Amino acid sequence: MAEDTPFPPQHQSQPGDEHAMAPKPSPARRDYKGSDKLAGKVALVTGGDSGIGRAVAVLFAREGCDSAIVYLEEDKDAEEAKRLVEAEGRRCHLIRGDLGEVATCDRAVEETLKTFGRLDILVNNAAEQHKTEDLLEVTPELWDRVFRTNIHAYFYLTRAAVPHMQPGSAIINTTSVNAYKGNPSLIAYSSTKGAITAFTRSIALSLMERGIRVNGVARGPIWTPLIPATFDDEKVANFGKQAPMGRAGQPEEVAPSYVFLASDDASYFTGQVLHPNGGYVVNA
Repeated sequence: MAEDTPFPPQHQSQPGDEHAMAPKPSPARRDYKGSDKLAGKVALVTGGDSGIGRAVAVLFAREGCDSAIVYLEEDKDAEEAKRLVEAEGRRCHLIRGDLGEVATCDRAVEETLKTFGRLDILVNNAAEQHKTEDLLEVTPELWDRVFRTNIHAYFYLTRAAVPHMQPGSAIINTTSVNAYKGNPSLIAYSSTKGAITAFTRSIALSLMERGIRVNGVARGPIWTPLIPATFDDEKVANFGKQAPMGRAGQPEEVAPSYVFLASDDASYFTGQVLHPNGGYVVNA
């Protein structure tokens, strides 16, 4: 995000946060065996330095996919994500920048194409959230900042990527259970996630003639660096206990949904949202 923003950059962990987390977020099950579902493909993953984005990049690599990862400023986390992808035998290119800016989104697509020569999968995942206790605490500046990162960037990246994507390509957008049930402490964040769901459904119809599938993943309470960066110690200690399963999920429990939607296994899926959310029943 821009350096002059009046809000702390919370769309990913602060530097070092992930290393201080206990337990650390787990990006991939050791018993997950790849089967070349994404062999030879290239993905652009935003917010891929940590949390769900990192888990997605690692599993994509295990399935034979190279990745470009876009992140804000968490260089140490990004280098670790790159190490994990390369440990799977695939290539990884890091792109640093504020996705709230159109130029960054355009550059991310350009660098991906320059590095790998193609773009098959776009994972719009980066987000920020700010806890507020009352509607009146949501200032116009905060509202605008969250929307620029969480939904405007999805549009900018999609618009830049689509001309370079071939039939059979996939776009996967990260939304949230909060888009469906609401959250009084995360009004701006939840509102953007609702917008992402509608965006997903709309562009799925728009891109159908191009043969590009567009789907979403509405994650529930997942243990990522976004959590300690947003909430106080008490909320962190109890995070996820409100879910029907009584616990937070791990990034490794969400990433397989992205593999499915990116692969030919999901050839009859578009405009849909998967719900790895710990047991919440979603009827919309």
